[in-house]
Amino acid sequence: MGSGAWTIEKRSTFRNESFSKEYVTVSETGCLSIIVLGASGDLAKKKTFPALFNLYRQGFLQSNEVHIFGYARTKISDDELRNRIRGYLIQGSGSSDKQLEEVSKFLQLIKYISGSYDSGEGFQLLDKEISGYEFSKNTVEGSSRRLFYLALPPSVYPSVCKMIKNNCMNKSDLGGWTRIVVEKPFGKDLGSAEQLSAQIGELFDEPQIYRIDHYLGKELVQNLLVLRFANRFFLPLWNRDNIANVQIVFREDFGTEGRGGYFDEYGIIRDIIQNHLLQVFCLVAMEKPVSLKPEHIRDEKVKVLQSVVPIKDEEVVLGQYKGYRDDPTVPDNSNTPTFATVVLRVHNERWEGVPFILKAGKALNSRKAEIRIQFKDVPGDIFKCQKQGRNEFVIRLQPLEAMYMKLTVKQPGLEMSTVQSELDLSYGQRYQGVTIPEAYERLILDTIRGDQQHFVRRDELKAAWEIFTPLLHRIDDGEVKPLTYQLGSRGPAEADQLLERAGYVQTHGYIWIPPTL
Repeated sequence: MGSGAWTIEKRSTFRNESFSKEYVTVSETGCLSIIVLGASGDLAKKKTFPALFNLYRQGFLQSNEVHIFGYARTKISDDELRNRIRGYLIQGSGSSDKQLEEVSKFLQLIKYISGSYDSGEGFQLLDKEISGYEFSKNTVEGSSRRLFYLALPPSVYPSVCKMIKNNCMNKSDLGGWTRIVVEKPFGKDLGSAEQLSAQIGELFDEPQIYRIDHYLGKELVQNLLVLRFANRFFLPLWNRDNIANVQIVFREDFGTEGRGGYFDEYGIIRDIIQNHLLQVFCLVAMEKPVSLKPEHIRDEKVKVLQSVVPIKDEEVVLGQYKGYRDDPTVPDNSNTPTFATVVLRVHNERWEGVPFILKAGKALNSRKAEIRIQFKDVPGDIFKCQKQGRNEFVIRLQPLEAMYMKLTVKQPGLEMSTVQSELDLSYGQRYQGVTIPEAYERLILDTIRGDQQHFVRRDELKAAWEIFTPLLHRIDDGEVKPLTYQLGSRGPAEADQLLERAGYVQTHGYIWIPPTL
């Protein structure tokens, strides 16, 4: 350029292949060690080990390159841990000889180490066992891969992370890695979440930290970006000009059932709304990312969270089911909500004026999780059919995964009358014989592959807590009281009144019936 001559630099072409081929991953040759901390606990037995087994059964974890270490305070042998896990790996009583053989082979990959969570001795022993396995596989020091899954309460995260950092890291960097997976809840409010993030952040870099929210591993949650940005007819409709309101709903038909003491520390907002439902909200409301690279997606999630305005008192309804305080582990004067409806409002060009209604509750009249997008009335309704209900696009996350569009059609027959019906994609019918993976399977596999797209970044976590912390503090201080509702009901009647004030129009006389095979 100094001579004044122009030079032409050829730009790299943007690939047109599928996303899975777009990013070239570095070959990882070192053996893989998966360490489950809290191995004797319920989460590990019911979720973590079964997910690892399913990955093994499908060939994503090869027995010649992976070993699984369980670590906990309980003093038991390898075989005792294996026997505790075995029952959670075998589904039903009619297991074939092949399935039983797969279970036995998988269990032989598991070794158990007992030790404390806050002293170096146990973790030094753990490191010795991991290193011995790596040496047996002739793995070059520094090329091995170590994945630590913390199936533990958050109170011990700082001490455990410190022990891992001081005793169990790869000794040098030759293409290997050390990653940690931490479970929710990530704190109880903005202050405690930031403190926890700072403590872990002092020990590990953000690319090493995987904050897992299993809702981000659900099939239809992972489908949201595809639905929104790969289908032309949704693009012009997905805005305030066409959408009247959005509901994101989580309903359970049972109460705390023995978890009352744990649940009472957190409540339904911390347990469900601030994490699971807010993550779904992000995917429904975010703008189109530059690409499918994890950081581009997480950038857009942070932007939409930062666009949420403070929650108004009149747009919150809390409930507590009758009999909740009868649990001996729950205080007699508990103010903890087991039900909440909260309206979020987004201050941006796309969503100004559209209420996002997040609703979750226990001991209700049904069990489901769904996204319900309700469109505005048809202007100039020549068929006079508005009373039948509005168009809706419903994404049913669980159970019976499905998505359906509720629309008005002509009633079959000689008369020109209208009726509500649906265009239906029910996964059990359309994808017969296809096993939908469990959320934990996907997310553990993503962790091994180094894909953080479906994990919560630190600034995203902070933005989420900023939305709910003022409300949570007022509940904790007793300034906002939950209303009592009956077991097996819809929740407090005031919640339905709030939906009506927010602009939701309920459809009467129409019920979606899952198709039979």
